[in-house]
Amino acid sequence: MNSMLTFTDRAQEMVLNFMNQGDGGEPLALRVHSNGGSPVAPEFELTLVEGEDRSPEDLEMDGGGFRVFVDPDSAKQLDGATVDFVQRVNGAGFEVLPPKPEFPSEPPTGELAVKIQAILDQQVNPQIASHGGRIDLVDVQETEVYMEMSGGCQGCAMSRMTLRQGVERMIREAAPEVTAIHDVTDHSAGENPYFTP
Repeated sequence: MNSMLTFTDRAQEMVLNFMNQGDGGEPLALRVHSNGGSPVAPEFELTLVEGEDRSPEDLEMDGGGFRVFVDPDSAKQLDGATVDFVQRVNGAGFEVLPPKPEFPSEPPTGELAVKIQAILDQQVNPQIASHGGRIDLVDVQETEVYMEMSGGCQGCAMSRMTLRQGVERMIREAAPEVTAIHDVTDHSAGENPYFTP
């Protein structure tokens, strides 16, 4: 099959290093499996398996010197994703970066979109404006809402709490039909992530 996943040079190097630490028996392969998460922030598990340890429905691809097995459900979320190996202060590990979702360039329309936009305009944004932040509605798909933070909210350590305990609560009270609220912000790209008044 065509490659749905791209491995960075560092990720390829680390996978091959782990494979070379094996007992030299069965050749190893890498299994990538979806572990849940949201549509815009899925979670994945990477494990080494014996080269023949695969399900009949698994898709196989070349990761760059090693085989990769992906189940069909996970493959839907992995198409266009990149696997990297990152080192941070609190540890190191593989990270699967899904492709950035594309949303309409025009503001969303419809009864639910109008209701949520009113909540953002009248209740949410006036409150977080004092911290240099803003939250925009970028899409509504059936009963799922997609929002993006900017300004002081983008990259703020408190943004998840702001969304979950504040914004989400207000939206669910005004629009109980909403089934999911997704934060599609790239928090690593904020120019002013820790606003100081």
